[in-house]
Amino acid sequence: MSGPVDVARAAWGDALPDWVERMALQCAATSQNKVAARIGRSAALVSQVLRNKYPGDLHAVEELFRGHFMAETVRCPELGTLPLHECHDWMAKARHFQSTNTLRVRMYRACKRCPRFTKGEGDE
Repeated sequence: MSGPVDVARAAWGDALPDWVERMALQCAATSQNKVAARIGRSAALVSQVLRNKYPGDLHAVEELFRGHFMAETVRCPELGTLPLHECHDWMAKARHFQSTNTLRVRMYRACKRCPRFTKGEGDE
């Protein structure tokens, strides 16, 4: 039986992205369920990514993984430096206006002006 690293290498071949390899290594060290829980997605999604069969937005999954596991950050014009996955979460919230609190309104406006923001961001 193949481990997650072998599965990813077989599925992706030479095109294996660094973050997918790190995801496979994390799955081998803990489990797919634990990796999925940490990024807030399902174990099925993680399995599909490792097998290069995920039909959704791989860039969004990459940002979540890089933010949670690789400690990557982004410079937010409104909040300063923040983890990549938090930026992704704010962009997803900014797709729909809600005046639940002043920070949410402020971030809605900031995300809409941000060059990283795209209408489809947050769809996965």
